[in-house]
Formats: sequence, structure tokens, C-alpha cells
Amino acid sequence: MKGGFNYRMMARPVSVTLTALVCATIFLWAWEKNPFADTLLLARERFTIPSIDFLGDSPKKSSKSVNTNGNTQGKDSPSIIIEETKEIENSGAAPIQVKDSPSIIIDETKEIENSGAAPTDFTFSPRMHERNANATSSFQHKVCNYAKGRWIPDSRRPLYSGFNCKQWLSPMWACRLTKRPDFSFEGYRWKPESCEMPEFERAAFLRRMQDKTIAFIGDSLGRQQFQSLMCMATGGEESPEVENVGIKYGLVKHRGAIRPDGWAYRFPKTNTTILYYWSASLCDLVPLDSSNRTSDVAMHLDRPPAFMRQYLDQFDVLVLNTGHHWNRGKINGNRWVMYVDGKPNEDKKRAQIDEAKNFTIHSVVRWLDSQLPSHPHLKTFFRTISPRHFFNGDWNTGGSCDNNTPLSGGSEVVQEGSSDSVIEVALRGTKTKILDITALSQLRDEGHVSRYTIRGTAAVNDCLHWCLPGIPDTWNELLIAQI
Repeated sequence: MKGGFNYRMMARPVSVTLTALVCATIFLWAWEKNPFADTLLLARERFTIPSIDFLGDSPKKSSKSVNTNGNTQGKDSPSIIIEETKEIENSGAAPIQVKDSPSIIIDETKEIENSGAAPTDFTFSPRMHERNANATSSFQHKVCNYAKGRWIPDSRRPLYSGFNCKQWLSPMWACRLTKRPDFSFEGYRWKPESCEMPEFERAAFLRRMQDKTIAFIGDSLGRQQFQSLMCMATGGEESPEVENVGIKYGLVKHRGAIRPDGWAYRFPKTNTTILYYWSASLCDLVPLDSSNRTSDVAMHLDRPPAFMRQYLDQFDVLVLNTGHHWNRGKINGNRWVMYVDGKPNEDKKRAQIDEAKNFTIHSVVRWLDSQLPSHPHLKTFFRTISPRHFFNGDWNTGGSCDNNTPLSGGSEVVQEGSSDSVIEVALRGTKTKILDITALSQLRDEGHVSRYTIRGTAAVNDCLHWCLPGIPDTWNELLIAQI
């Protein structure tokens, strides 16, 4: 009796255990078949790794390849190694930072590290569910303030020879050809605080700009930036293979004119075109009597230049600037008469120079913004004003810029906003980017043409234009970093 009782007592927990196992098996089988069970997983456990196709930056370019480093993996595999091709290395794409996933390796070359593009961060978990292969991840972009930073010495400067770039560089700006005794201003480069500037390499630049057209439209400071880029792209060397294609854009010298309205040159190996069009005010200028060269000229404040309207669809990068012709002397000297809505301006407040300039800049930017949806390949920039450095007077009252000690007024820009508030405000909420060069150029008063000419020294100092090679080369490096 005792033994039978003990066996019955031992059988009871065994029976309970077997029952629990059977129930658990049934429960797990039902759970596996339940289509709603997956909804209880954490979101980061359900989503797969997103595609990395964002490295391609233009519909014109071939797609970039994303390959595993010698391993064959499925498209949903969380273990990804990016193998940059030469095209990606030179594309200026943002360096990629991947958080929380030790299984992802990104092979960043030095060129991508120095591209100057804003780093792109995305976060995901290495635990991914293959059932949701088409899920996407959000990307958080960090924007670099290229205008905040400092000038530092660089023994690799200048980027080209001021002696040899005669094919593209105006003699009055080629300070190496003048009697100037000191050229220490050439030995500095700009270093932004929050990101690296790309190291300019002309072959890589031309490959990156293959089949693209870069257009500068503005005043003589815009022409300096254009000439600077031509010297940078050719290395300052004679380049007979580069074609003059100005006639394609109507940029020819008219009878009686000192120079054409602009220039355009094409690099045949990459089909890259760099052009400049003179438009000091960015207004549409129309002679009131085309048969009379001394007639007044309608200065349409609310209409961009006809050249820009006509050829906008042929540009891939557009850089605008204006500022130094907005004074009463220039307007009267050029016989410009302000027009709005197709008739002479009658608004006395708008007739004030600062108001007219502000109105024009806002008008041009608004017009560009209206055009960009139909020109998705176009990237537009508005360069801020280039500072003047006349001391002890103005250009016509004995002002000079005789300092030849680099950075005697400081080497660093610490402010967040632009010193050109007119441009900064006009671009807010638009797709046109600011090319902010004002504060960093303000520190370089020793880089102007000054009183030196090919013949010796001049009675009037040029403290507006810059020596080339010089400060406008940095403007182009900032531009290239943001294209």
C-alpha cells in the first residue's frame, strides 16, 4: 500500500509536466502561424537595412555600385561593406557615419573624407527581420557652415602660377606680373571649423563636372571668380585644347565695345563648360533707344537678365553676385533708369539705392525658386558681397590698402550668421544656397591689387579687386565643396 501510494504521488507531477509541454507546443505553433504576432516586435527589430543608393547625386550620372568586400551576401544582409569606385571618390559625396551597427564597415577614402560635404548619419539595429525588406530608414543631415573657421598656412599654395595663367587671367589682376614685392598672401588656405574642405585637384574636378556647365553671372568680382576657376581647372597652364564657345551663348564682342559681355570655355575631354556673363546689377537692362548708344537704359528691378532667362536650362551650376554697382555714381554713370512692372519706378522709397538693391535681389531669388522645379538638375548659389578695404579715404579720396602683412587683423571667423544680411535674408526659405565669403575675405586686406600695376605703381589704389592667385580661389573651393 505504501509503495502504490508513492507511485501515484510521483506520477502526478510527471503528468502535470507533460501537460505543460503539450500546451506550450500548441501555443508556440499557433503563435508562429499568427500573422499579428510580428506586430509585437520592436520597430528596430522589424526593419531591414535601407538601400545606400543615395550616393548618386545626379540623374545624369550612372548609378553607383555598392559591393561587399569579397563576400556574397543577400540584398537584405546587415553586414555591408561599401567599396567606393573612382567615380564615387570624386563625386564629393558626404562621408557616411553608421551608428549602432558593428557589422557595417565603410571604406572611406581620403578624397571622400575631404569632400567638405555635410556628413550623413543614419541609425539602425543589426538585428533585422527579412520579412520587411522594403522598409526604409530616416536620414538626418548635418549642415556645415563653411564660412565659420580660420585661415591657416599652407605651403602647397598657390593652386596655380600667376606667371603662366595668361590665357585666362587679366593682366591687371595678375599680381605676379606687377612690381609688387611681397606675395606672402598666397600661402594660406581656409579651414572651416565644423568640416573638412576638399583638397582641390583639377582632374578630379573636371571628371566630377563632366557634361556640366558652371555659369557665373555678376559684376567684375564675379569675373574674377570665373578667371580664378579657369586658372584652377587648367593648372594655370596654356591649354590650346580648351575651346572658346562664347558664340554659343551670344558672348561676342560687339562693334565699339571694350570687351564682350562674357566668356565661355569648354573642356573637350569632359565636356565641362565654364562661363561668365557680366550683369553688375542682376537687372534686365534694355536701352530705351537701341539706335542711340548714349540713350538711357531701362533697369528693370523686377526682371532677371535676359541672358539668364534664355540659357537657364543649359546651366547645371549657377553662381550670382551683385553689390558694388549699387551706388548713385554707377547708376547715373551708366544712365540706368529704374523700372518696375514695365514702367518707370514711381515709388520714392524703392528708388533709394539700398531699397532698390534689396528689391532686386529678392525678385531674382523668387524667380529662380519658381524655375527650379522644372530644372531639377540645377544648383544655384548667391555669393555674398566681396569686402572693400579702403583705409584713410575712399577710392577717389586717397584711400589705400598698403598692408602686406597677412592676417594682421585676425585669422578666425567665429560668427554664425553672414555679414551680408541682405543676401542671407533673401535666401531664407528658398532652394538657392548662400556662398558666404564676406567675413573670411574681410580678414585678407593684404590680398588686394593695391597700388601695383604692370608699369609700376598707380595714383589710385585698387582695394576692391583681388590679386590672382588669391582670395577668389578660396571662394571657388567653397563653391566646389557645396556643389
